[in-house]
Amino acid sequence: MGANRTAGTVCSLTGYGYGESFGRLTGLLQWNGLPASVLTTRMKRHRISTVDKLMSMGGFVNDQTQGRINVIGDRIRQARLAASLTQDEVVSGLAETGHEITKAALSKYENKKSEPRQALLLALARVLGVKPAYFLAEPDLKIKWLAFRKQTRLLKTTQEQIKARVSNVLEGQIWLQETLFPDAKPFFPKRVRVTGPEGAEEAAMKLRKKWNLDDLPIDSVIKTVEDKWGFVVGVSVPGVRFDSLSVRVGVGRWPLIVVNESSTVDRCRFNAAHELGHLQMICGEMPEKEEEKLAHRFAAALLVPEAVAREELGSQRRHLSLGELGVLKQKYGLSIQAWVRRAKDLDIISENEYKTLCIEISRRGWRGRKPEPVEFDFKGYEQPTRLKQMTLRALSEGIISQEQAERICKGSTQDTRVSAEKVEGVRRSPRELLRLPREERARILADSAARAEKEYRTNANLTDFEAFEEGDLYVESTETEAR
Repeated sequence: MGANRTAGTVCSLTGYGYGESFGRLTGLLQWNGLPASVLTTRMKRHRISTVDKLMSMGGFVNDQTQGRINVIGDRIRQARLAASLTQDEVVSGLAETGHEITKAALSKYENKKSEPRQALLLALARVLGVKPAYFLAEPDLKIKWLAFRKQTRLLKTTQEQIKARVSNVLEGQIWLQETLFPDAKPFFPKRVRVTGPEGAEEAAMKLRKKWNLDDLPIDSVIKTVEDKWGFVVGVSVPGVRFDSLSVRVGVGRWPLIVVNESSTVDRCRFNAAHELGHLQMICGEMPEKEEEKLAHRFAAALLVPEAVAREELGSQRRHLSLGELGVLKQKYGLSIQAWVRRAKDLDIISENEYKTLCIEISRRGWRGRKPEPVEFDFKGYEQPTRLKQMTLRALSEGIISQEQAERICKGSTQDTRVSAEKVEGVRRSPRELLRLPREERARILADSAARAEKEYRTNANLTDFEAFEEGDLYVESTETEAR
Protein backbone atom coordinates (compact mmCIF):
# COMPACT_ATOMS: atom_id res chain seq x y z
CA MET A 1 0.00 0.00 0.00
CA GLY A 2 1.45 3.39 -0.99
CA ALA A 3 1.96 6.37 1.24
CA ASN A 4 -0.56 8.43 -0.76
CA ARG A 5 -3.30 5.94 -0.05
CA THR A 6 -2.53 5.93 3.65
CA ALA A 7 -2.56 9.71 3.62
CA GLY A 8 -5.98 9.65 1.98
CA THR A 9 -7.27 7.34 4.69
CA VAL A 10 -5.86 9.60 7.34
CA CYS A 11 -7.51 12.67 5.85
CA SER A 12 -10.88 10.91 5.69
CA LEU A 13 -10.67 9.68 9.26
CA THR A 14 -9.53 12.93 10.78
CA GLY A 15 -12.29 14.72 8.94
CA TYR A 16 -14.88 12.88 11.03
CA GLY A 17 -13.15 13.52 14.38
CA TYR A 18 -12.63 11.13 17.22
CA GLY A 19 -16.26 10.87 18.25
CA GLU A 20 -17.57 9.08 15.11
CA SER A 21 -18.96 5.58 15.30
CA PHE A 22 -16.75 2.53 15.02
CA GLY A 23 -18.76 1.25 12.06
CA ARG A 24 -18.05 4.39 10.05
CA LEU A 25 -14.33 4.02 10.68
CA THR A 26 -14.50 0.38 9.56
CA GLY A 27 -16.25 1.39 6.34
CA LEU A 28 -13.61 4.00 5.58
CA LEU A 29 -10.85 1.44 6.11
CA GLN A 30 -12.47 -1.03 3.73
CA TRP A 31 -13.16 1.70 1.16
CA ASN A 32 -9.44 2.52 1.18
CA GLY A 33 -8.46 -1.14 0.79
CA LEU A 34 -7.32 -1.72 4.37
CA PRO A 35 -8.31 -4.91 6.23
CA ALA A 36 -10.89 -4.48 8.97
CA SER A 37 -8.63 -6.51 11.28
CA VAL A 38 -6.61 -3.33 11.74
CA LEU A 39 -9.26 -2.28 14.24
CA THR A 40 -8.30 -4.45 17.19
CA THR A 41 -10.26 -4.78 20.39
CA ARG A 42 -7.99 -2.24 22.01
CA MET A 43 -8.67 0.23 19.18
CA LYS A 44 -12.40 -0.22 19.67
CA ARG A 45 -12.05 0.90 23.28
CA HIS A 46 -9.75 3.85 22.49
CA ARG A 47 -10.78 5.57 19.25
CA ILE A 48 -8.00 8.12 19.64
CA SER A 49 -5.51 5.25 19.52
CA THR A 50 -7.14 4.06 16.25
CA VAL A 51 -6.50 7.33 14.49
CA ASP A 52 -3.02 7.69 15.98
CA LYS A 53 -2.03 4.18 14.83
CA LEU A 54 -3.28 4.87 11.31
CA MET A 55 -1.33 8.10 11.27
CA SER A 56 1.85 6.32 12.33
CA MET A 57 1.41 3.69 9.56
CA GLY A 58 1.85 6.41 6.98
CA GLY A 59 4.43 8.38 8.95
CA PHE A 60 2.01 11.19 9.72
CA VAL A 61 1.23 12.96 13.02
CA ASN A 62 -1.60 15.49 12.89
CA ASP A 63 -1.50 18.76 14.79
CA GLN A 64 -4.06 17.61 17.34
CA THR A 65 -2.06 14.49 18.22
CA GLN A 66 1.24 16.36 18.46
CA GLY A 67 -0.43 19.06 20.52
CA ARG A 68 -1.61 16.43 22.99
CA ILE A 69 1.86 14.88 23.14
CA ASN A 70 3.36 18.33 23.83
CA VAL A 71 0.93 19.02 26.67
CA ILE A 72 1.45 15.61 28.29
CA GLY A 73 5.24 15.91 28.02
CA ASP A 74 5.30 19.36 29.61
CA ARG A 75 2.93 18.30 32.38
CA ILE A 76 4.90 15.16 33.25
CA ARG A 77 8.08 17.20 33.61
CA GLN A 78 6.33 19.93 35.61
CA ALA A 79 4.77 17.41 38.00
CA ARG A 80 8.11 15.63 38.45
CA LEU A 81 9.97 18.84 39.22
CA ALA A 82 7.24 20.06 41.57
CA ALA A 83 7.56 16.77 43.46
CA SER A 84 11.37 17.23 43.62
CA LEU A 85 11.95 13.85 41.99
CA THR A 86 14.68 12.84 39.54
CA GLN A 87 13.91 10.75 36.49
CA ASP A 88 15.60 7.76 38.15
CA GLU A 89 13.34 8.13 41.19
CA VAL A 90 10.23 8.27 38.99
CA VAL A 91 11.35 5.13 37.11
CA SER A 92 11.84 3.35 40.45
CA GLY A 93 8.44 4.48 41.65
CA LEU A 94 6.80 3.19 38.49
CA ALA A 95 8.53 -0.16 38.91
CA GLU A 96 6.95 -0.49 42.36
CA THR A 97 3.52 -0.10 40.75
CA GLY A 98 4.33 -2.84 38.21
CA HIS A 99 5.19 -0.55 35.28
CA GLU A 100 8.72 -1.12 34.04
CA ILE A 101 10.10 1.63 31.82
CA THR A 102 13.60 2.97 31.21
CA LYS A 103 14.92 6.40 32.03
CA ALA A 104 15.35 6.96 28.28
CA ALA A 105 11.64 6.24 27.73
CA LEU A 106 10.63 8.73 30.45
CA SER A 107 12.94 11.29 28.87
CA LYS A 108 11.21 10.76 25.50
CA TYR A 109 7.83 11.46 27.11
CA GLU A 110 9.09 14.64 28.77
CA ASN A 111 10.76 15.82 25.55
CA LYS A 112 7.49 15.31 23.63
CA LYS A 113 8.88 12.63 21.33
CA SER A 114 6.46 9.90 22.39
CA GLU A 115 3.10 9.52 24.10
CA PRO A 116 2.67 7.24 27.14
CA ARG A 117 -0.11 4.67 27.33
CA GLN A 118 -3.16 5.46 29.41
CA ALA A 119 -2.25 2.82 32.01
CA LEU A 120 1.19 4.40 32.36
CA LEU A 121 -0.33 7.85 32.80
CA LEU A 122 -2.43 6.50 35.67
CA ALA A 123 0.69 5.05 37.29
CA LEU A 124 2.58 8.32 36.77
CA ALA A 125 -0.26 10.20 38.46
CA ARG A 126 0.10 7.99 41.55
CA VAL A 127 3.89 8.33 41.65
CA LEU A 128 3.86 12.12 41.14
CA GLY A 129 0.91 12.81 43.43
CA VAL A 130 -1.45 14.40 40.88
CA LYS A 131 -4.78 13.54 39.30
CA PRO A 132 -4.61 11.78 35.88
CA ALA A 133 -6.51 14.70 34.33
CA TYR A 134 -3.56 16.94 35.26
CA PHE A 135 -1.55 15.54 32.34
CA LEU A 136 -4.23 16.43 29.78
CA ALA A 137 -5.03 19.94 31.01
CA GLU A 138 -3.20 22.54 28.98
CA PRO A 139 -2.61 25.53 31.27
CA ASP A 140 -3.58 28.91 29.86
CA LEU A 141 -0.64 30.42 31.68
CA LYS A 142 2.31 32.32 30.26
CA ILE A 143 5.07 33.19 32.70
CA LYS A 144 7.94 35.56 32.10
CA TRP A 145 10.58 34.97 34.77
CA LEU A 146 12.20 38.35 35.41
CA ALA A 147 14.71 37.83 38.19
CA PHE A 148 15.87 35.06 40.49
CA ARG A 149 17.37 36.35 43.70
CA LYS A 150 19.33 33.40 45.11
CA GLN A 151 22.56 32.17 46.52
CA THR A 152 25.18 31.56 43.83
CA ARG A 153 25.25 27.82 44.53
CA LEU A 154 21.57 27.31 43.68
CA LEU A 155 21.54 24.62 40.99
CA LYS A 156 19.59 25.05 37.78
CA THR A 157 17.60 21.90 38.61
CA THR A 158 16.51 23.46 41.90
CA GLN A 159 15.50 26.63 40.09
CA GLU A 160 13.34 24.55 37.76
CA GLN A 161 11.77 22.77 40.74
CA ILE A 162 10.82 26.08 42.30
CA LYS A 163 9.37 27.34 39.03
CA ALA A 164 7.34 24.13 38.59
CA ARG A 165 5.87 24.44 42.09
CA VAL A 166 4.98 28.06 41.47
CA SER A 167 3.31 27.18 38.15
CA ASN A 168 1.17 24.54 39.86
CA VAL A 169 0.04 26.98 42.56
CA LEU A 170 -0.64 29.74 40.04
CA GLU A 171 -3.00 27.64 37.94
CA GLY A 172 -5.38 27.19 40.86
CA GLN A 173 -4.97 30.74 42.17
CA ILE A 174 -5.63 32.41 38.82
CA TRP A 175 -8.69 30.22 38.26
CA LEU A 176 -10.08 31.10 41.69
CA GLN A 177 -9.42 34.80 41.21
CA GLU A 178 -11.11 34.85 37.81
CA THR A 179 -14.08 32.96 39.29
CA LEU A 180 -14.52 35.00 42.46
CA PHE A 181 -13.21 38.38 41.29
CA PRO A 182 -13.73 38.52 37.49
CA ASP A 183 -13.23 42.31 37.36
CA ALA A 184 -10.00 42.41 39.39
CA LYS A 185 -7.01 44.15 37.78
CA PRO A 186 -3.50 44.75 39.13
CA PHE A 187 -3.22 48.18 40.73
CA PHE A 188 0.43 48.91 39.96
CA PRO A 189 1.98 52.04 38.43
CA LYS A 190 3.61 51.93 35.03
CA ARG A 191 7.19 50.66 35.07
CA VAL A 192 9.88 53.36 34.96
CA ARG A 193 13.33 53.37 33.41
CA VAL A 194 16.04 53.63 36.05
CA THR A 195 19.76 54.27 35.53
CA GLY A 196 21.01 54.98 39.05
CA PRO A 197 20.24 55.10 42.81
CA GLU A 198 18.23 58.32 42.54
CA GLY A 199 15.93 56.68 40.00
CA ALA A 200 15.40 53.72 42.34
CA GLU A 201 14.42 56.09 45.16
CA GLU A 202 11.97 57.89 42.86
CA ALA A 203 10.44 54.60 41.65
CA ALA A 204 9.84 53.51 45.25
CA MET A 205 8.17 56.82 46.09
CA LYS A 206 6.02 56.57 42.97
CA LEU A 207 4.75 53.18 44.14
CA ARG A 208 4.09 54.52 47.65
CA LYS A 209 2.09 57.38 46.19
CA LYS A 210 0.09 55.08 43.92
CA TRP A 211 -0.82 52.90 46.90
CA ASN A 212 -1.53 55.86 49.25
CA LEU A 213 1.04 54.69 51.79
CA ASP A 214 2.21 58.21 52.72
CA ASP A 215 5.31 57.99 54.95
CA LEU A 216 3.84 55.53 57.42
CA PRO A 217 5.44 52.14 58.20
CA ILE A 218 4.10 49.32 56.03
CA ASP A 219 2.38 46.72 58.23
CA SER A 220 2.90 43.90 55.71
CA VAL A 221 4.52 44.18 52.30
CA ILE A 222 3.02 40.88 51.14
CA LYS A 223 -0.50 41.76 52.27
CA THR A 224 -0.19 45.14 50.55
CA VAL A 225 0.86 43.47 47.28
CA GLU A 226 -2.07 41.04 47.51
CA ASP A 227 -4.50 43.87 48.28
CA LYS A 228 -3.37 45.57 45.05
CA TRP A 229 -4.11 42.35 43.12
CA GLY A 230 -0.57 41.11 42.79
CA PHE A 231 0.18 37.42 43.36
CA VAL A 232 2.51 36.23 46.11
CA VAL A 233 3.52 32.57 46.45
CA GLY A 234 5.53 31.14 49.33
CA VAL A 235 7.91 28.28 48.51
CA SER A 236 10.14 26.25 50.78
CA VAL A 237 12.74 23.81 49.44
CA PRO A 238 14.48 21.79 52.19
CA GLY A 239 18.23 22.40 52.30
CA VAL A 240 18.13 25.12 49.66
CA ARG A 241 19.21 28.70 50.37
CA PHE A 242 16.71 30.52 48.19
CA ASP A 243 15.54 34.11 48.67
CA SER A 244 12.98 35.21 46.08
CA LEU A 245 12.11 35.76 42.45
CA SER A 246 9.71 37.94 40.50
CA VAL A 247 7.41 37.03 37.64
CA ARG A 248 5.08 38.48 35.04
CA VAL A 249 2.11 36.19 34.47
CA GLY A 250 -0.33 35.80 31.61
CA VAL A 251 -1.78 38.17 29.08
CA GLY A 252 -2.85 40.58 31.83
CA ARG A 253 0.78 40.89 32.91
CA TRP A 254 -0.09 40.05 36.50
CA PRO A 255 2.85 40.76 38.81
CA LEU A 256 3.89 37.85 41.00
CA ILE A 257 6.46 37.57 43.76
CA VAL A 258 7.83 34.27 45.04
CA VAL A 259 9.41 34.27 48.48
CA ASN A 260 11.09 31.69 50.69
CA GLU A 261 8.44 31.11 53.34
CA SER A 262 11.02 29.78 55.79
CA SER A 263 12.89 33.12 55.94
CA THR A 264 12.70 35.43 58.97
CA VAL A 265 9.97 38.07 58.85
CA ASP A 266 12.31 41.00 58.19
CA ARG A 267 14.23 39.09 55.51
CA CYS A 268 11.03 37.93 53.78
CA ARG A 269 9.75 41.51 53.96
CA PHE A 270 12.90 42.93 52.39
CA ASN A 271 12.94 40.23 49.69
CA ALA A 272 9.34 41.04 48.72
CA ALA A 273 10.21 44.74 48.47
CA HIS A 274 13.32 43.84 46.46
CA GLU A 275 11.22 41.90 43.93
CA LEU A 276 8.80 44.81 43.69
CA GLY A 277 11.83 46.79 42.55
CA HIS A 278 12.47 44.33 39.73
CA LEU A 279 8.80 44.50 38.74
CA GLN A 280 8.64 48.30 38.75
CA MET A 281 12.04 49.26 37.29
CA ILE A 282 13.37 48.95 33.75
CA CYS A 283 17.15 48.74 33.95
CA GLY A 284 17.92 48.06 30.28
CA GLU A 285 21.19 46.29 29.52
CA MET A 286 22.64 47.02 32.94
CA PRO A 287 24.87 44.26 34.41
CA GLU A 288 22.97 41.93 36.74
CA LYS A 289 25.07 42.93 39.75
CA GLU A 290 24.23 46.61 39.27
CA GLU A 291 20.55 45.83 38.77
CA GLU A 292 20.55 43.91 42.05
CA LYS A 293 22.02 46.92 43.84
CA LEU A 294 19.25 49.13 42.48
CA ALA A 295 16.62 46.61 43.61
CA HIS A 296 18.20 46.72 47.09
CA ARG A 297 18.02 50.51 47.04
CA PHE A 298 14.38 50.40 45.92
CA ALA A 299 13.49 47.98 48.74
CA ALA A 300 15.13 50.13 51.43
CA ALA A 301 13.46 53.28 50.08
CA LEU A 302 10.07 51.57 49.98
CA LEU A 303 10.34 50.41 53.60
CA VAL A 304 11.99 53.59 54.90
CA PRO A 305 11.67 56.66 52.63
CA GLU A 306 14.52 59.16 52.72
CA ALA A 307 12.48 61.78 54.59
CA VAL A 308 11.58 59.22 57.26
CA ALA A 309 15.18 58.07 57.65
CA ARG A 310 16.39 61.66 58.15
CA GLU A 311 13.59 62.36 60.58
CA GLU A 312 14.43 59.29 62.67
CA LEU A 313 18.25 59.52 62.52
CA GLY A 314 18.94 63.16 61.74
CA SER A 315 20.62 64.62 58.67
CA GLN A 316 24.18 63.99 59.91
CA ARG A 317 25.46 61.60 62.55
CA ARG A 318 29.00 60.92 63.77
CA HIS A 319 27.98 57.66 65.46
CA LEU A 320 25.02 55.31 65.46
CA SER A 321 23.99 52.89 68.20
CA LEU A 322 23.03 49.35 67.15
CA GLY A 323 20.46 49.38 69.94
CA GLU A 324 18.89 52.51 68.46
CA LEU A 325 18.69 50.80 65.07
CA GLY A 326 17.15 47.74 66.76
CA VAL A 327 14.30 49.87 68.04
CA LEU A 328 13.76 51.27 64.52
CA LYS A 329 13.76 47.72 63.16
CA GLN A 330 10.81 46.94 65.42
CA LYS A 331 8.96 49.94 64.03
CA TYR A 332 9.71 49.68 60.28
CA GLY A 333 10.61 46.01 59.75
CA LEU A 334 14.01 46.86 58.25
CA SER A 335 16.92 44.85 59.66
CA ILE A 336 19.73 46.50 61.65
CA GLN A 337 22.20 45.75 58.86
CA ALA A 338 19.88 47.32 56.28
CA TRP A 339 19.45 50.40 58.49
CA VAL A 340 23.25 50.81 58.63
CA ARG A 341 23.41 50.58 54.83
CA ARG A 342 20.49 52.99 54.47
CA ALA A 343 22.26 55.58 56.66
CA LYS A 344 25.43 55.22 54.59
CA ASP A 345 23.60 55.49 51.22
CA LEU A 346 21.90 58.72 52.35
CA ASP A 347 25.22 60.17 53.63
CA ILE A 348 23.87 60.33 57.17
CA ILE A 349 27.01 58.57 58.38
CA SER A 350 30.53 58.51 56.96
CA GLU A 351 32.25 55.62 55.22
CA ASN A 352 34.44 55.05 58.29
CA GLU A 353 31.43 54.85 60.64
CA TYR A 354 29.77 52.46 58.22
CA LYS A 355 32.81 50.14 58.28
CA THR A 356 33.00 50.35 62.06
CA LEU A 357 29.35 49.31 62.42
CA CYS A 358 29.79 46.45 59.92
CA ILE A 359 32.77 45.14 61.90
CA GLU A 360 30.74 45.28 65.12
CA ILE A 361 27.83 43.45 63.50
CA SER A 362 30.23 40.73 62.33
CA ARG A 363 31.78 40.48 65.79
CA ARG A 364 28.33 39.88 67.26
CA GLY A 365 27.64 37.18 64.69
CA TRP A 366 24.66 38.89 63.09
CA ARG A 367 25.84 38.65 59.50
CA GLY A 368 24.62 36.03 57.08
CA ARG A 369 21.76 33.77 58.15
CA LYS A 370 22.14 34.15 61.90
CA PRO A 371 19.20 36.20 63.21
CA GLU A 372 19.57 39.48 65.00
CA PRO A 373 18.54 39.61 68.69
CA VAL A 374 14.98 38.48 69.36
CA GLU A 375 14.34 41.59 71.44
CA PHE A 376 14.49 43.62 68.20
CA ASP A 377 12.19 41.37 66.15
CA PHE A 378 9.60 43.01 63.94
CA LYS A 379 6.16 41.78 65.01
CA GLY A 380 4.53 41.87 61.58
CA TYR A 381 3.23 38.99 59.47
CA GLU A 382 4.75 38.35 56.05
CA GLN A 383 3.04 35.31 54.55
CA PRO A 384 0.64 35.17 51.58
CA THR A 385 -2.99 34.61 52.63
CA ARG A 386 -5.16 35.40 49.59
CA LEU A 387 -4.97 31.90 48.06
CA LYS A 388 -6.13 30.26 51.29
CA GLN A 389 -8.88 32.84 51.76
CA MET A 390 -10.17 32.37 48.19
CA THR A 391 -9.98 28.59 48.51
CA LEU A 392 -12.03 28.54 51.72
CA ARG A 393 -14.55 30.97 50.25
CA ALA A 394 -15.01 28.83 47.14
CA LEU A 395 -15.35 25.74 49.35
CA SER A 396 -17.96 27.31 51.64
CA GLU A 397 -19.99 28.48 48.62
CA GLY A 398 -19.94 25.01 47.08
CA ILE A 399 -17.89 26.04 44.04
CA ILE A 400 -15.22 23.43 44.78
CA SER A 401 -15.10 20.23 46.83
CA GLN A 402 -12.87 19.67 49.85
CA GLU A 403 -10.61 17.46 47.74
CA GLN A 404 -10.27 20.23 45.16
CA ALA A 405 -9.57 22.74 47.93
CA GLU A 406 -6.68 20.64 49.22
CA ARG A 407 -5.33 20.26 45.70
CA ILE A 408 -5.43 24.03 45.07
CA CYS A 409 -4.15 25.06 48.51
CA LYS A 410 -2.61 22.17 50.42
CA GLY A 411 -3.46 22.23 54.12
CA SER A 412 -6.12 24.92 53.74
CA THR A 413 -8.90 22.80 55.29
CA GLN A 414 -6.94 21.01 58.02
CA ASP A 415 -7.87 23.41 60.81
CA THR A 416 -11.33 24.53 59.81
CA ARG A 417 -12.56 21.33 58.13
CA VAL A 418 -15.14 23.37 56.29
CA SER A 419 -17.18 21.18 54.00
CA ALA A 420 -20.45 21.43 52.19
CA GLU A 421 -22.36 19.22 54.59
CA LYS A 422 -21.30 21.35 57.58
CA VAL A 423 -22.43 24.63 56.05
CA GLU A 424 -26.08 24.02 56.84
CA GLY A 425 -26.99 27.68 56.63
CA VAL A 426 -26.06 27.90 52.93
CA ARG A 427 -29.02 27.63 50.59
CA ARG A 428 -28.33 26.61 47.02
CA SER A 429 -30.54 27.01 44.00
CA PRO A 430 -31.03 24.02 41.67
CA ARG A 431 -28.71 25.71 39.18
CA GLU A 432 -25.99 26.03 41.82
CA LEU A 433 -26.39 22.37 42.75
CA LEU A 434 -26.05 21.32 39.13
CA ARG A 435 -22.75 23.18 38.86
CA LEU A 436 -21.23 21.08 41.65
CA PRO A 437 -19.27 17.87 40.95
CA ARG A 438 -21.56 14.83 40.82
CA GLU A 439 -20.18 13.19 43.95
CA GLU A 440 -20.43 16.46 45.90
CA ARG A 441 -24.00 16.99 44.72
CA ALA A 442 -25.02 13.45 45.67
CA ARG A 443 -23.47 13.82 49.12
CA ILE A 444 -25.27 17.12 49.80
CA LEU A 445 -28.64 15.68 48.72
CA ALA A 446 -28.13 12.54 50.83
CA ASP A 447 -27.20 14.60 53.89
CA SER A 448 -30.20 16.88 53.37
CA ALA A 449 -32.51 13.86 53.14
CA ALA A 450 -31.02 12.40 56.33
CA ARG A 451 -31.53 15.67 58.20
CA ALA A 452 -35.10 15.95 56.91
CA GLU A 453 -35.88 12.39 58.05
CA LYS A 454 -34.50 13.12 61.51
CA GLU A 455 -36.56 16.32 61.68
CA TYR A 456 -39.79 14.54 60.78
CA ARG A 457 -39.14 11.80 63.34
CA THR A 458 -38.22 14.05 66.28
CA ASN A 459 -40.07 17.34 65.74
CA ALA A 460 -43.26 17.29 67.84
CA ASN A 461 -44.89 19.91 65.62
CA LEU A 462 -44.70 17.45 62.77
CA THR A 463 -45.62 14.23 64.63
CA ASP A 464 -48.30 15.27 67.16
CA PHE A 465 -51.37 15.19 64.93
CA GLU A 466 -54.12 12.66 64.19
CA ALA A 467 -54.05 10.61 61.03
CA PHE A 468 -55.86 12.21 58.10
CA GLU A 469 -58.63 9.99 56.75
CA GLU A 470 -60.47 10.20 53.44
CA GLY A 471 -63.67 10.94 55.24
CA ASP A 472 -62.17 14.09 56.69
CA LEU A 473 -62.46 15.64 53.24
CA TYR A 474 -66.23 15.84 53.63
CA VAL A 475 -66.51 16.91 57.24
CA GLU A 476 -66.72 20.63 56.55
CA SER A 477 -69.29 20.29 53.75
CA THR A 478 -71.47 17.90 55.79
CA GLU A 479 -71.49 20.24 58.77
CA THR A 480 -72.39 23.14 56.50
CA GLU A 481 -75.37 21.25 55.03
CA ALA A 482 -76.55 20.35 58.53
CA ARG A 483 -76.61 24.00 59.47
